[in-house]
Parts: sequence; structure tokens; C-alpha cells
Amino acid sequence: MGIATEESAGQPAEPSVPGVSEGSEGASGTAGATGAPGTGEAVASGAVGERVRVPARPAALSPSRAADFMRCPLLYRFRVIDKLPEKPSSAATRGTVVHAVLERLFDAPAAERTAPRAKGLVPGEWEKLLAARPELAELFTGEDGAHDADRLATWLADAERLVERWFTLEDPTRLEPADRELYVETVIEGAGSSGLTLRGFIDRVDVAPSGDLRIVDYKTGKAPAPQFRSEPLFQMTFYALVLWRLRGRVPRRLQLVYLGSGDVLTYDPVEAELLAVERKLRALWEAIELATDTGEWRPRPTKLCGWCDHQAVCPEFGGTPPPYPLPVVAPRAGG
Repeated sequence: MGIATEESAGQPAEPSVPGVSEGSEGASGTAGATGAPGTGEAVASGAVGERVRVPARPAALSPSRAADFMRCPLLYRFRVIDKLPEKPSSAATRGTVVHAVLERLFDAPAAERTAPRAKGLVPGEWEKLLAARPELAELFTGEDGAHDADRLATWLADAERLVERWFTLEDPTRLEPADRELYVETVIEGAGSSGLTLRGFIDRVDVAPSGDLRIVDYKTGKAPAPQFRSEPLFQMTFYALVLWRLRGRVPRRLQLVYLGSGDVLTYDPVEAELLAVERKLRALWEAIELATDTGEWRPRPTKLCGWCDHQAVCPEFGGTPPPYPLPVVAPRAGG
């Protein structure tokens, strides 16, 4: 059973880039430290309220981090263990704003969920995000360091166009989502040394009168061609597995809404497929635990390396990774 497309664009998906709307990884607590949600590390109290980041073992898996490890184990290490900084992305930031608008729109009565109202929410959601993350202002700064109002205006207009396109794909006046930006978490017992925590945020969950569940995910890029659909399908079946474990019902439909190209891709999973996803995640977590123990995080070069912020410390580009911050508790392969 494959993904069905209601409108086929036949274009490759935009490469995944670091963003601000990815699911939370969580953190593992250590003695005398407090878990820092979404950081993958512990945070201890320092002098005069200073927060000291303490590297910690990976504690959970989200779809985006699972995709990182499958794409390049070293990238996973840089993001989850080393927590190396990455430049803000205008595309990912725009996606965060658009997601916020589509979530907030459902706060209004059905009759008031109009395209003009939704477009009008864009500037306010951007201001909220900027207040929370002031560093995003650099996205709209010229070479002279001055604020580039024209660039910001163009970017906001692009976000408004994406929001407006959504109304050609779904009718919000006929939708009453059961959940929006739903945080989900479950534990797969017996995976790895101490179980595997799966977590993430689902954009929207619809529940039919029959009780059937539909998981909806908004994408601000273009729909991928059939040969490039494995990653978004993996993300959606990951969420379907978690929701099944939490609610005891296999979601009836998975729906990806691509605002960049005006496509809606749907997939109807079955229990056997979700069990296969669980087996894959178990194997993936075992590989992550082994890499964590040995310190062996191998790079895996692909065409997406050109989008990576970490070329300067990647061996594939002549760089040297930072010293491994965790203790090596298992011998290296062949050691």
C-alpha cells in the first residue's frame, strides 16, 4: 500500500534543513541536574543562576532525529550530543510561522476561519517567534548590518501565500480538529538497554464520528516525487505507531499537506506495517546506543552534505570533530 496523491507535482522534496519547528528530543536526568526538554542534555545549576550544559546520553527519539541518524550518524551526534550551533534557516522559520497560524486559526468560530483572517495572523506570529528567538532577526539583516525591511516584507508575503494556498486544499470551516500541535510520547519496552522513548509533535489529529483517526502534517515545501517519499512516510508512520500505542487504535489515514506545491498525499497504514516500523526503530536505537558507547559516529556523505552547517568539523571535508564529550564504555570495533 503506497502513498496516494490527490494532486501530483512530481517534484523532489526540498532538503531537510535545521529548523525551529522540529519535535522535542527531551533529556535524560543526571544526579544533581535537571532535564532540559528539547535539548538532549542535562542542565545543572551554576554560580549566580548560571545554567551549565552537561552532555548526556540520548534519551529519546523523534522522527527528525531518527532521520538524522539514518542519513548520517555523525550529524546525529553533532545535533544531539555535541549540540553544535546551526544557522537559522529562513525556510524553516517560515514553516514555524505558518504552522502557528494554521494552529491558531482553529481558535476562531468555524464561520470566521477565512483566508484573510489567516493571512492577517502571519505578522503577529512572526513577532511572537522573534520575541522568543531574537537571533532570528539576522535572517533579515543586510551586509551592512542594518535591518532589511524589503527582505522581511517579501518573506512575510511568501508565508501569507502558503497560508492562503491551504484554503484550496482543505476547508477549515468544515473541520473541528480533536488535537492541534499534540505532544505525544510512549515507551517501547525491551528496546536497547532500558527501553526506547518515542516522542514528537503532531500538527493535527482529526477524529471521525466512527472513532477513526486521521493524522495531518503540514509541509511548507513541495511534494516529493515518488522515489523521494520514504522520509515523510517514515515520519508519519512513526506518529501513527505512537498514537496507536497511546490510544489502542491504528490511525485510519495519514495525510501530508504540501503548501509549497498544493499537493495532498495520503496513506492508509495497517497494523503489520506499524509493527515493522517498531522493529526498525528498535534496531535503530540499538545502533544509536552502540555508537554512544563506542564513540564511533561515522559520517555518511550524500548530496545533502552541501546543506550541512558542520562541514568545518566533518572528516569528509577535512575537518576534525570536537572531542567526544561522553565516556567510552565499550571497545571500538576491532579494538
